[in-house]
Formats: sequence, structure tokens, C-alpha cells
Amino acid sequence: MRKWGLTISLFILCLVGFYPTKGGEIAALDSAPDSLNSPLGYYTEGIRRLHILEDTVAAREAFFHALELDSTYAPAHYKLAETSLMAGADEEALIHARRAYEADTTNKFYLTLYARAQILSRRLDGALESFHRLTRIDRHNPDNYRLTALLEEQAGNRPAAIALLDSAEVLFGQNPLLGGVKRRMLMQDGQHERALREALESVERAPYEAENHLVLGDIYHHTGADSMARVAYYRALELDSTHLETLLTLGDFHNRRREYKPYFQLSTRIFAHPEFPLSEKISIFNRFTADARFYREFFPQLSTLARTLILHYPKEPEVVELYARHLMASGNLEQALALYKLRLEDEPPQLDYFTMVVDMESYLERPDSARLYLEKAIARFPENPQLYIQRGHLASLHGPRFEEAEVSYKQALALAESDSLRSVIWGFIGDSYQRRSQQGVSSTEALFEAPQSAPKGWHKWLKKCYKAYDKALEYDRDNISVLNNYAYFLSLEGRDLERALEMSSRVIALAGNEPTYLDTHAWVLFRLGRLDEAKKLLQQAVSLDGRRSPALQLHYGDVLAALGEKFMAEIYWKRALENGYDPKAVEFRIEKLKQKTEKP
Repeated sequence: MRKWGLTISLFILCLVGFYPTKGGEIAALDSAPDSLNSPLGYYTEGIRRLHILEDTVAAREAFFHALELDSTYAPAHYKLAETSLMAGADEEALIHARRAYEADTTNKFYLTLYARAQILSRRLDGALESFHRLTRIDRHNPDNYRLTALLEEQAGNRPAAIALLDSAEVLFGQNPLLGGVKRRMLMQDGQHERALREALESVERAPYEAENHLVLGDIYHHTGADSMARVAYYRALELDSTHLETLLTLGDFHNRRREYKPYFQLSTRIFAHPEFPLSEKISIFNRFTADARFYREFFPQLSTLARTLILHYPKEPEVVELYARHLMASGNLEQALALYKLRLEDEPPQLDYFTMVVDMESYLERPDSARLYLEKAIARFPENPQLYIQRGHLASLHGPRFEEAEVSYKQALALAESDSLRSVIWGFIGDSYQRRSQQGVSSTEALFEAPQSAPKGWHKWLKKCYKAYDKALEYDRDNISVLNNYAYFLSLEGRDLERALEMSSRVIALAGNEPTYLDTHAWVLFRLGRLDEAKKLLQQAVSLDGRRSPALQLHYGDVLAALGEKFMAEIYWKRALENGYDPKAVEFRIEKLKQKTEKP
């Protein structure tokens, strides 16, 4: 069986082409050995494993066996060098490539691989020598001249590189690739007139080649003759309106000159071009929309680009996300929602589409619709704990239906695969218990300020909240949200204040100067009677708070009042009222302050 398999392998190799043999150019394989117990046999088996079975490890083992029988067997060294390069083992590749070449210095394939390995392993002097040799033994390959010239330039010998490319033009005639490299070198060498002359000659020889006009435009542009560059670029575009390099070059030309109207016209064509990578299109769009001013000023043009993308890539998740984000930025929330809904039947299903629909329906205060799509998501992704968490949020916040929320959170717990997620879920359970404790009360603060008006059994739910928070901290002692909420509720209740201080201090150490966390820490200090420290922290929190939190302003007013700064206290209480705080709580504070002031 082994011999028959080997015969088939050799026959396939003959059909495919040629392979390297020791002592000459790549030769045709026209016979098979009787066994594998020879360098050729192991080499052939390696070829079979590499190219037919696609088993690189086994193939390399066979090549090494061939070298055990003959350490100078060049074809095995050659294939080991190739596979080493594919694996990124550049130094190993260099060793085998050199040995293959040393075994047969007339083999252009061995020399080409050796030169390539020298470049990748940063042996640039040796690579330059190898490529010069290739221009002699493989003189009909223009790429050898190009790479040799580039290496000469890197070695600081640009005149030698240009001379080599001149000789290549004598041999090959006008070659766009070589000509482009040479003209760039001429420009960098300061030989602008020669570069321009040669570019004009190329245009005269082949006036209908768009590439020649493009090169001419580049030279004009680099020499500051932008009006001439514009003419050359547009002539290239006229000759081939779909040439991607022309579109990109001309677009860049207008962009550098801040000529945005023609730039966006060209960009629309570039975004529709199938050869331009989608990742680059998205990167360009994101770069422009990152600048809020630019986004506003050129919103219509950017809308055209976004529509072009969604038209050509309607099912690409990145494009769907980009277009939906653009619609939301324009205030078209319903259109963005419709886009996500349209893609819910995509295969494979995209979880992000479902969660965005649920979030947006919830934001639009349509909880029934949010629940409907959430159940569809759970049917498609029944093992995803985040969906059960989201269902718990909906039940807790809309309705509310606290029993349903608790069931959903505990379903998520059963699916959670990490302690950090378990900690987060127990935190949500605690938050739900806390919200349950304040049903019918306008705020958490009001619950503790007027416990006589609190709902029946509220303290029971608060205790359950604390137990859930304790459970959360068992799984993750650095759960910032739980630490912050726990410390705040304890401070409002006025108990375990030293523990509350420890927790709020931990939050500040972990999260830094976030206004909400500074507020909690300051409030704990306030309840401990450390008023000056509380004032300093609240000053910092108020200055950092861009959302103008009414609770934060109320607390600052409370601390100021306790310090006897009555005028400023009333100012911050009124700011809290303006920003939506409970009027009764604010009015009660102001009236109480007035009564204290009026007493003799």
C-alpha cells in the first residue's frame, strides 16, 4: 500500500509542476523509488504530507529524516526553510536556506529563498549580495531588479539603485513597477527635472495609460505645481474612472488642500469600490466622525458615505453598527431601531442586534415591546446570562415586577461562568431589593428622612439588599458598584459607618475622582462628623460633575449648612431643586434653615 500511495503522490507532483532536486534547476519527477528509505523517498513523502495532506508537522519530520540520510540534501533544506518562514521562524529558515543554496549555487530558487530569508532575519548586506547575484542568474525577472534597487537605497546607495533601474529599463522596456520606484528615488534624490522628463516621455509613449498620468501628477504635486498635478490626475481619472489608485490619489490631493466638496464626491466612489478594503472605509468614516465639529459641518456628505456602505454591505455587522450609530447621531432613533430589527433574522444571528433593539425599546419607554424582543433573543441564545440579566432589569425597572426580576437574575446566576459576573448579578439582586424597599417613596434619601411614611416591611427588603451585597463581595471584594451603594445606604441609615467608610475609601482607591463616588465618600464622612473633609470632597465632586446631579448638590448644601455657611447652602439646595430634586425635601431644608436663623 505504501508503494502504491507513493506512486500516486509522485504522479500528482508531475501534474502540478516541478520540485527542486539536488544539483540543478527544478526538475520533473518521472520515477519513484521502491521505498522511503532514501533522501528522495523521505523528501517525496514530505511533499505529499505538506501539499496533499496539509500536515506541516509530519512533512517537516519527513524532511528531517531525509537529512539524517544525507545532510547535504538540498531539496529537504529548501522545504524546511519554506515551512520555517511560514511559521515565522526566520533564523531557522535562514540556516536551511543557506545550506540549500550552498549545495547548489546555480539554483535560482534556492538563491531567491536564501535572499528572502536574509531580508527577514535582517542580514541586509548579505541579502543585497544575493539579489545582485539573482540579477545575473535570473536576469529576466524584473522583481529582482526592484528588490536589489530597494536594498541599495536602504544601504544609502541611491545613485547605484537608480543606475540599476536604468539598466533594467534597457532590458525590459517601460515597466510601470520599476518606473514608479525609479521616479520616486529620483524625486528623493533631488533629480526633479529628470523625473519629470521621464514621466512626460512615458505619457507621450502611452498617452492612454492612466498610470502614466497618475505618476506625472505625483511629480507635479511634489514639486509644488498643483495646477498641473490636478490636470494630470483628472486626465488619469478620465481614462479610467474605476482605477482605485487614481481615486485614492486624487482624493488625498483634495483632502490635503481642504477641498472637501470634490473630496467627498471621490470618497463616495471609493466607498463603493469593491477593491478598497471595508476595514479602511470604516476607519476613514470613524476618523471623520470622531471630530464633532467636522461631523456637524459635513453631516450631509458623511450621510452619503454611510448610506453607500450600508447599500454595499447590508449584512456586515460593523457596517450595520456604523449606520445605526450615524442614524442615532442624526436623531433618527426609530430608523436605527428599524435597521436593527431588519437584521434580526440574519444567519448566524447577531446577539448585539437583539440587545440594541431591547435597549432602544426600553429607552423609548416601550417595555412590552422590549420584553417581546428580549424573549426572542433568549430563544436564540438560551445560554447567555446577559439576556437574563437584561430581563431582570426590565422587570425591576418597568412595572415593577420584583419577583420576576429575582427569578431572572437567579437564572443568570446559574449560567454565569465567572466569579466576577456572579458578583455583578448579586449586586443587581441587591439593587432590586433596595428599590423594592422604597416603593411609593420619591427617593432613597426620603426613605430614611421620613421612615414613618415608608412602605410596610421596607426594612426587611433593605436587610435582604445588604445580604445580597455581602454575597456579591464574597465573589469580588472590589465590585465598585456594590461597594459604593452599600456604603451609601449604610450612611443614610446611620449605622456601621466605619465599615461604610472602609468601603467608600476602597471605591475611591479603585475608581479615582468620579463625582458619584466622591459624593458617597463625602456623605459617609459627613455622617461621621468629619465636616471639613466632606466639604473638600464635595467641592471637588461638584466641579467635576458635568451632569449636575441634584443629589450631589443637595448633599453639598447639607454640609455647608452644618458648617454654618447658610447662604451658600441655600444656593446649592435651590440648584438641586432646579435640577429635579424632590421639592418637599428641598423646601423642608430651606424652611428649617430659616427657622434657625430667626431664633434669637
